[in-house]
Amino acid sequence: MAEPVLVVFAGLPGTGKSTIAHEVGRMLAAPVLSVDRIEAAMHRAGVDRAQPSGLAAYVVADALAREHARTGLSAIIDAVNDAEEAREQWRRLGRDERVDLVFVEVVLTDESVHRARLEGRQRDLGDFPEPSWSSVVARRAGFEGWTDARLQLDATRPAAENARTVVARLGR
Repeated sequence: MAEPVLVVFAGLPGTGKSTIAHEVGRMLAAPVLSVDRIEAAMHRAGVDRAQPSGLAAYVVADALAREHARTGLSAIIDAVNDAEEAREQWRRLGRDERVDLVFVEVVLTDESVHRARLEGRQRDLGDFPEPSWSSVVARRAGFEGWTDARLQLDATRPAAENARTVVARLGR
């Protein structure tokens, strides 16, 4: 059995992170812990949108990933991870649980394709709000100065090809 690994996807909304993350999860037989799906479930359960549910969703994903690591299982995190604090959370988890951590940053180099994907996406998240293009552009600043070693993928390439690149990087 392979050693557990924590694969943390990062990138702006609408780049295709979730699509690639789920393909990697299928290939590794590892759960994908989606911060957006967790937050949407909190709202369906009645958590008021005025509460810091985004932060809470990251904390829930962390708790689930820790539990998987403690039982010797890998996990995949699907989140924007544009804040240094979020990325530090995953570094700390890797150190605490002694699991390898691999950051995967998904970018979309064609801005017109990125915007079209964002504005046209249909996710099964109930009334979970989609971000506006202007809010996505504003979030780019969160990636400036990020110095962690990471695998960068261009989502203009097919998702299956990008997923195979991730699995190859993991040596699996």
